[in-house]
Amino acid sequence: MKSNRRKFIKNMGLATAALSVNPIFSLSSCSSQLSQANSNRDLDKIQVQIGEDIAVARTTEGKVKGYIMRDIYTFLGIPYAASTSGENRFMPPQKHKPWEGIRPTVFYGNSAPQEIYSRASTSYDMFIDQWNYDEVSEECLTINIWTQAIADGKMRPVIVWLHGGGFLRGNGIEQNGYHGENIARYGDVVYCSINHRLGAFGFTDFSSVGGDKYKDSGNVGILDIVAALEWINKNIENFGGDPNNVTVIGQSGGGAKVSILTAMPAAKGLIHKAVSLSGSAITANDKEYSQKLGEYILKEAKLTSKNIDKLQEMPWQEYMSLAHRAAKKYEKDIGGSGMRRGSFAPVADGVNIPQEVFYSNPSFGSPDIPMIFCSTFHESSPSRTNASMETISIEEVKDILKNSYRDKTNTIVDTYIKVFPNAKPIEILSLIYSNRKTIVEAATAKSKQSSPIYMAWFGWCPPLFDNRMRAFHCLDISFWFLNTDLMITHSGGGERPRKLAYKMTDALLSFARTGNPNCESLPKWPQFSPDRGETMIFNDVCEVKNDPDREARLTLD
Repeated sequence: MKSNRRKFIKNMGLATAALSVNPIFSLSSCSSQLSQANSNRDLDKIQVQIGEDIAVARTTEGKVKGYIMRDIYTFLGIPYAASTSGENRFMPPQKHKPWEGIRPTVFYGNSAPQEIYSRASTSYDMFIDQWNYDEVSEECLTINIWTQAIADGKMRPVIVWLHGGGFLRGNGIEQNGYHGENIARYGDVVYCSINHRLGAFGFTDFSSVGGDKYKDSGNVGILDIVAALEWINKNIENFGGDPNNVTVIGQSGGGAKVSILTAMPAAKGLIHKAVSLSGSAITANDKEYSQKLGEYILKEAKLTSKNIDKLQEMPWQEYMSLAHRAAKKYEKDIGGSGMRRGSFAPVADGVNIPQEVFYSNPSFGSPDIPMIFCSTFHESSPSRTNASMETISIEEVKDILKNSYRDKTNTIVDTYIKVFPNAKPIEILSLIYSNRKTIVEAATAKSKQSSPIYMAWFGWCPPLFDNRMRAFHCLDISFWFLNTDLMITHSGGGERPRKLAYKMTDALLSFARTGNPNCESLPKWPQFSPDRGETMIFNDVCEVKNDPDREARLTLD
């Protein structure tokens, strides 16, 4: 199976990192509430503290012990549910058994079973994204927490990060930009990231062949996230957080997970704000499709409904290979060219996830909460690692797009040139590939609820690869979490990206506190409305524009 973030964009519409230098620069913050404690701390003093009575916190399953890194309490790999192997495979997440004594939580938990991205020394993608992976296993339901203090009664806002990688790959710290230390220090929030089941282990739908026992099997990966949120609700006060003020934020596949959570009755009361970055959804996988795929997998295994439980006994590598073979056969039989990206994804079962367009059925019980939607100008930039693409002509752009848009190609390209007159041909191609159709559709669907919506478009471009990277997919993550000096293979590092990072982090912190991203360091950010399309443009100079690509985007219909 070949699967990566760029494929996810097309289908959706279009070992811990050692912190080198933490931001110690002071720009204007969102409000006087924002803490800049330790911003000028003494870097010559001891940086990490760990010991028998240091960073010990209580959870519902027992005590955990982390460490204090540069004054930030850090807990890594806390289990929020039991292992998903054996009889728990394909089942909703089960409670973890209590443990005796104090459990060390000093390194990230195992990644869910998946095919890891290439980490070859010749891979430019590896250089850019710096993938962090260690052990992979079904004992993967863990949470990481960064906080300024534990059990002090302060009730800090909680930010929960959901990783990207579609629904097939990723983990809570796969990129250094996901790290929580800087935002926990600067904003005095509790920052969490989680691992959950993916791919064929999280989203194989056996509901039509496995009986009532397997009725939720197509959605256990998203139910894992709900279980993590339930754990947060019960435990986060012990880590200095407010269980009644939880913001979920995710990018790419994580952005789609955020959208799905905001449509799930089970998440109501567990999340209070949401941020969807470069990935959104207004529907889940078709139930008929997912059930048929489950039937193909059972047939590929040469099993029947009577002995389906044997699939729980297979080594995970064997089951994953079998499931992917079956998915490819199914896709071929229905007229595709191979296993498609949507093969293993959350299912619109009508119980956990609505079968209607999200937010359209008030009786389904979806959370009605404030949301931010954001995407990047150049989610997919063909010339990023292919310099020869940089000088293509407009006619070559049209030739490339003809297979997709046929007789509409000229109109689409000419309109994009009209709307973006200063864009080079390669940038026109990238803007079309990276169009905002799905994210605007998601925001428009969400507007049927009463809570406010805010829209952003990230256009900042780094200087790397001779300026060819542009505002690419994943670039904005490190800006939201004040990690541009950590994820330097994305931003290049230094003052220029840091200035924008402070502004975006200020907005996120204000949103996490109040449900409104407006802050002193940005121009007034109005709510999004479908008719005006108010959009905050993030760049060296930030400004608001009303639906800046509407004319061009509508040609894609």
